[in-house]
Amino acid sequence: MTVLDTRALNRATLARQLLLDRADLPALGAVAHLCGLQAQEPQEPYVGLWSRLRTFEPAALSDLLTGRRVVRTHPMRRTVHLVTADDVLAWRARHHDMLRTRVLGTYRRELDGVDLRELAAAGHEVMADGEPRSMSDLARAVSGRWPAPGNRPLGEMLAAALLPTAQLPPRGLWRTTAGARYALISAWLGREIDPPAPDGSDPVGQALVRRYLAAFGPAASADLRAWCGLAGLPAAVSALRGELVAFRDERGRELLDLPDAPRPDPETSAPVRFLPAFDNAVLGYHDRGRIIDDAHRGLSVAGARFVLVDGRVAATWTVEAGTGTGTVLVTPLRRFSRADRAAVEEEGRALASFLSDGAGDRVRVAAWAG
Repeated sequence: MTVLDTRALNRATLARQLLLDRADLPALGAVAHLCGLQAQEPQEPYVGLWSRLRTFEPAALSDLLTGRRVVRTHPMRRTVHLVTADDVLAWRARHHDMLRTRVLGTYRRELDGVDLRELAAAGHEVMADGEPRSMSDLARAVSGRWPAPGNRPLGEMLAAALLPTAQLPPRGLWRTTAGARYALISAWLGREIDPPAPDGSDPVGQALVRRYLAAFGPAASADLRAWCGLAGLPAAVSALRGELVAFRDERGRELLDLPDAPRPDPETSAPVRFLPAFDNAVLGYHDRGRIIDDAHRGLSVAGARFVLVDGRVAATWTVEAGTGTGTVLVTPLRRFSRADRAAVEEEGRALASFLSDGAGDRVRVAAWAG
């Protein structure tokens, strides 16, 4: 079985994630290809698409949200993602049990003794009027019947698990700050969520495997599970084995892939790219060694924004406050060569211009603390 080293996996990941070459795709096509964009920080998906698309205007993504073609919701891992309307309708029932289990993992003691079916029914009754509500409003509406757990456990169980909900605009619109208000996905989209397959088969699980490999492969089953949070996909993987190809990584793990998916030459040049917080190019794997060193892995779950140099995490970035239109500050995690620094500064200026609508292009690369 062919062994793919870390660099080969890195170049494959960059190609699938649209980070090797910016893609000529509309925003909706990119969101679909990437199986959604991590979006618990509402403005971050705009940087994610800017780094991946040859032509991207922030208004295009805002229009998809207000036009109900893209939805903010809690699918993979119970974290907020932007996903297409078609995908949330197809996937939500498959994720339901996982979402409930994850909320219980946080609030099992508080929700002890609460009949979750009764809680779900009460939540549906509250939301039946179609009025958007915050998580706190939803919790308060049912707390008279279940006063003991408190609003946070009730609200999270309802809005993130028991009820298929969407976070409505203006949350997530470009340059907009707004609290999260929820509505039932079926009411917001005017379409019902797809029910589970009646024959016990798992077409949604199989589709998730194919889609994940197209955007993240080659990957191990553990990587797939880390991305979506679903533990029950071995049967889907087994059903698809006949149409997949297999490799091994340098640790001996089996990696699966679509046969015709891009696996570029490991020596392919990789441009500097700026990633937003919690980007799935980093978080979408159990073994993140293909893109980030173990020494910096903790930064990936702490909300750091990363700079890729030669395809790997080499710096963090932020926007300095109090600098007018904002200066992009890059903090290296290793020493930069002169060429690396020049490339980082060039891409940083382009990012600063994007973030300021062309009003400024300042970038500052801090000294390596080494």
